[in-house]
Amino acid sequence: MDGFGAPGGHLRLIQGVAPLVRNVDQNPPEVEHHAKTVCFCHLGDEATYGTGSDASPLLAQYTGNSLSNTPANRFLALLAARPVILGDGANGTLIASRGFDRTPYDQANLGAPDLVRDSHAAYYAAGSDFIETNTFMANRLRLEGLGLDVEAINRAGARLAREVAGDRVVLGAMGPAGRHLQPLGTTPADQLRESYVEQAIWLAEGGVDALILETFLDLDELVLAVDAVREATGLPVVASRAFIEDGEALAEGLPQRVAQVLHDLDVAAIGANCVVGPQRMVDIIRQVREVTDRPVLAFPTPGLPQLVRGQVVYDTEPEYFARAASRLVEAGATILGGCCGTRPEHIAALRRIIDKGDLKPAVRASVKHEVKERKPLPESPPTELRQKLGRKFVLSVEMDLPRGLNVAKVLAGSRQLKIAGADVVDISDGARARLRMNPLAASKLIQDQVGIEVVMHFACRDRNLLAIQADLLGAHAMGVRNILAITGDPANIGDYPSATSVFDVDAIGLVRIMSRFNEGVDLAGYSVGARCAFTIAVAYNPLAADADLELDRLMRKAEAGAHLVYTQPLYELAHMEATAEACGRAKLPFLAGVLPVRSSRHAEFMHHEVPGIEIPAALRKSMAEAATDEDALEIGIAASQRLVESTRLISQGLYLMPPFGSPVVAQRVMEALGSTPPPPIR
Repeated sequence: MDGFGAPGGHLRLIQGVAPLVRNVDQNPPEVEHHAKTVCFCHLGDEATYGTGSDASPLLAQYTGNSLSNTPANRFLALLAARPVILGDGANGTLIASRGFDRTPYDQANLGAPDLVRDSHAAYYAAGSDFIETNTFMANRLRLEGLGLDVEAINRAGARLAREVAGDRVVLGAMGPAGRHLQPLGTTPADQLRESYVEQAIWLAEGGVDALILETFLDLDELVLAVDAVREATGLPVVASRAFIEDGEALAEGLPQRVAQVLHDLDVAAIGANCVVGPQRMVDIIRQVREVTDRPVLAFPTPGLPQLVRGQVVYDTEPEYFARAASRLVEAGATILGGCCGTRPEHIAALRRIIDKGDLKPAVRASVKHEVKERKPLPESPPTELRQKLGRKFVLSVEMDLPRGLNVAKVLAGSRQLKIAGADVVDISDGARARLRMNPLAASKLIQDQVGIEVVMHFACRDRNLLAIQADLLGAHAMGVRNILAITGDPANIGDYPSATSVFDVDAIGLVRIMSRFNEGVDLAGYSVGARCAFTIAVAYNPLAADADLELDRLMRKAEAGAHLVYTQPLYELAHMEATAEACGRAKLPFLAGVLPVRSSRHAEFMHHEVPGIEIPAALRKSMAEAATDEDALEIGIAASQRLVESTRLISQGLYLMPPFGSPVVAQRVMEALGSTPPPPIR
């Protein structure tokens, strides 16, 4: 079959550094992450894996050792010797079924070593050609905060597998780090890389024959991990991406595009694992095979899981699984195995079918392939706010949602503001973790009944990565397309302190998600059917406790795809000027945040108890000397009017936050702009 996999074929590892690819991911939720896949390369005349001069200098840097005395690699020899090879099933599934109830199951390497040995032996007995170490989740970043000895778990995992394997093949299992790379998340690439390097070295020193990188959704992370572990150890690298089978995604050739990236990295095998069962994986594998002549991997789950008494359970007969999985060979797979939910019974059934010798792997004669080009996606029209930016001074006014269902006051106030000249109305998303109506519902009501665009604030606190994307798509479909991306206040300061805060991503990650939607794809690379038209706003506070960090986050928000900046309430021209300078560096327009203080108590509270707010001493003194609260409010309005007059030429708009969402106070402040609009923004 094209030179590889045939008896006498020769393979060697290709060392190479790969460029990162723009994409983002998430680990499949609520399934046991354990899957099998491999990456090799058929290019040479000898079977080595970093021996002699090929040994990585990073390994010596970390450990003082080398691989110079390593014999010809067992795994590469196995791959060359047989047309179809068989891996194991899910370690976690088997360990849990035999009584180990602590997660992650990698802990069993230290807490129940005999159970791990028995699990490995069961897969060899079932007919596996190779097994994987029980270390899928044993990444330092993924296990951070659990009080576990990550190095000991990895070293024990490699040692236990080698004790059972003897001279047979062992692969070191490595999964995603459980952290989102910047800009989606907060983890820098070098930190993620370091976590992979150290895990790879621990497994290599434990005697594994190759390393498996499995169940990755983020292509950037997979590329980074392949480069890191290959350079650090010189071992053959196993790589796999998890695909969500979907008719539109298959029609647009997503598996082909991913496979092309992996092919260009000089990996030696390309495949898919986890998430889907054997039938649904067939078309994925077929597309992968169309792109490459290298070995293709297929490690499906048994089928769809169900939740039984709090446990994820798969209920698929081994014989059915084996028959369905055998079709993957006909589609082009040359390495079979099982993922989450598969047990020795499933592997034994596959072994029986493979041993019959009737399977005929599909082959491909040429690697030169033009990946299907995506059809141009329809463009969504830009929002009115997006069109106004840079053309007029934008007026945005925030309205407070009441507790409960009655939004009549909000609708009436929005009508007043529209008549007074406001361009958009802002609706917050549970500010200070208070229970309020869903902002999407309120935004839709205002846009439909008042006819003014809304900027909907969107917090990361209450939604996981799946819900964030689902809610954003829903908002776009309903015409709510101006979004202020905020991280959100933690739930424990609000109405329900025992509620769970999610924070899968922060505001920077949220910006990246919307930017991807504007490109027409979700985080996993699947088409959303059109190029969205989100106008993406972000927050900035020049008075943040860590000014350098705040500026760095602003720059990262800009890089992630933000369109404009909202500031926290500011009360001095110098702070406005500092904001203008920072936003100029980020090349983003900004709306100056103005919040009229209504009383002396209000001013003192804002100054002393709200982080990042500074009320000038002179203003606080004037408020304190006011005879009545009405007089104090007039002082606050006058101070805001003077600030608006001073900042109208350095900002691109006004973000007005009237106390209690009062449209009357908002109109009073807006009067400072006069009837003559400021000159156009240059």
